[in-house]
Amino acid sequence: MSPTSTLERASPQAASSVDSRTVLIGGASGFWGDSQIAVPQLLEQPGLQYLVFDYLAETTMSILQRARLRSPELGYATDFVTASVAPHLKAIRERGVRLVSNAGGLNPAGCRDAILNIAREQGVELKVAIVTGDDVLPQQAQFGPWPADPAAADLPKLMSANAYLGALPIAQALDAGADIVITGRCVDSASLLGIAIHEFGWQMTQYDALAQASLAGHLVECGAQGAGGLFTDWEQVPDWVDMGYPLIQLQADGVFELFQPAGKGGLVNRATVGEQLLYEIGDPRRYELPDVICDFTQVQIEDVVDRAENHGRVGGRVRISGARGRAPSNQYKVTATYAQGSHIAIMMAIRGQRAIAKAQRTADALLTRTRAQMLQAGFADYGETLVELLGAESMYGPHRRVTESREIVLRIAARHDDKRALAFLQKEASSAGTSMGPGTRSHFGGRSDVQSVIRTASFLIPKSAVTVHWQMNNGDAAHAVAQQPSVQADAAHPSSAETAASAPNPAADSHHQNHDRVRISVGDIAHGRSGDKGDDANIGLMARAPQWLDVLREQVTAPRVREYFAHLIEGPVTRYDLPGIGAVNFVLERALGGGGSCSLRSDPLGKCYAQMLLDMEIDCPAALLPGTQETTA
Repeated sequence: MSPTSTLERASPQAASSVDSRTVLIGGASGFWGDSQIAVPQLLEQPGLQYLVFDYLAETTMSILQRARLRSPELGYATDFVTASVAPHLKAIRERGVRLVSNAGGLNPAGCRDAILNIAREQGVELKVAIVTGDDVLPQQAQFGPWPADPAAADLPKLMSANAYLGALPIAQALDAGADIVITGRCVDSASLLGIAIHEFGWQMTQYDALAQASLAGHLVECGAQGAGGLFTDWEQVPDWVDMGYPLIQLQADGVFELFQPAGKGGLVNRATVGEQLLYEIGDPRRYELPDVICDFTQVQIEDVVDRAENHGRVGGRVRISGARGRAPSNQYKVTATYAQGSHIAIMMAIRGQRAIAKAQRTADALLTRTRAQMLQAGFADYGETLVELLGAESMYGPHRRVTESREIVLRIAARHDDKRALAFLQKEASSAGTSMGPGTRSHFGGRSDVQSVIRTASFLIPKSAVTVHWQMNNGDAAHAVAQQPSVQADAAHPSSAETAASAPNPAADSHHQNHDRVRISVGDIAHGRSGDKGDDANIGLMARAPQWLDVLREQVTAPRVREYFAHLIEGPVTRYDLPGIGAVNFVLERALGGGGSCSLRSDPLGKCYAQMLLDMEIDCPAALLPGTQETTA
């Protein structure tokens, strides 16, 4: 570790005389279904003031819509009520901790009422505010041409349409004394930003401060991912059993430190937090939020030595600065859902000699048989099918290394406009256990059900078309939120991005001419993190040491990444630079088979894409090989 990459925390006496106030915030949930260990461990943190909870991935909105169709009183993240609030409500109130969450989903009022019922049962006085206005479904007629298919004459019948709201209504509800603020759809980072605006009295034109707090919100919005979860070097992360969740100590100027509760598992250092910064950010020059457009390209992440808390141990805390902001656009992003047919995914275990070939023959036979049955019954062919041989690296396509195995999980997924047609595959899959290959266990994991496909699509609408309110408790007056200053979206800076729409010319790669180089894998010199934005995949690579950034930029180009994933993606690949942390970020368009709940793939969210790219072979100058020089993390 280079001495210049490590800070020593100043003593309290050396704190800034301008404004030394800080606020301590814990990130207690990264998705609906996250662990129940987060809230109790964070409540034990001395000085904790707030907990933020994120539940609403785009896929989650589809799940909530299914739930609301079954029971109109649902449509919110029930875990927030039953697992996060109910068991800990008295402790939360005793410690004076306030909560902000987007658990309201499609029904914030229902979530509020459920919490107030629990508070009455426990004899706890509670002020619960909800933020509404994100539901723009009644305005469908104003949306114009369907963004997902501009050529379409008519919009499909939408099931939901929700705008991504910002932080200002959260701040105003906290100003009014809310103990808990529940939102519907808002950007993931808005919960933390709303707290910062409330605590420090920031104006909505203090764009650099807004960008810094938004970055803090981004780093904790996925829970333990911000404290060592999903880290490339996972072997270095201790104690997954008692995984630590992240804490943010935010200053009044927006600079903050990220750490985790003492004695917990996980790992916080420059590398783990840098990976999370790269997670699903798209273009780092313009990470667009309703309150601010963020530029993360010059962000600095520095390991901190905290002698008081860590006894001089490096690796438990980082200091983050350098985010820059500018005025937001005059539009909100909207995510809409609509029904489009049905799908099914069958899984069976196949073991024994030549299991890969046996599994493929099983899949071919079942699809051919059911196609004939469907045709005879008057149904059209499948809309789409997908066969995956889990354990045979089928997703790796031409890069697979497994040629034989004695144990395979066969996964057959199919889509059809009529769910009755999929019943043939559902039934016939059972026959493989007695009439096809030996060692076959049909319906591995249980009999599969036919599921409705709820697709998502995103587009923009004017902020002026959306009326945002917050309301304290049931029956109180609703308060309108004024529109903040905004501008027309400015143009991106094309000079710092590299795009590849098609496969490259291999002759252009320098390794074909340079013999003073050694073949290595990307993972030898970089950390990686990947995720999704709809049907687009995002892969971030962070150099393990400064001397390897130029190697990454030279060798891992947009054309080479496009070629490497050619078997999985349909659109172009764009690369962006983040020189502040020594990283590059790739956006792979139309890369996930539709993404989310409508993709047939076993990884519709692109979580494995970084792991795949880390295996790509590149050429490294012999003088820069890992182990030949002193490195810095």
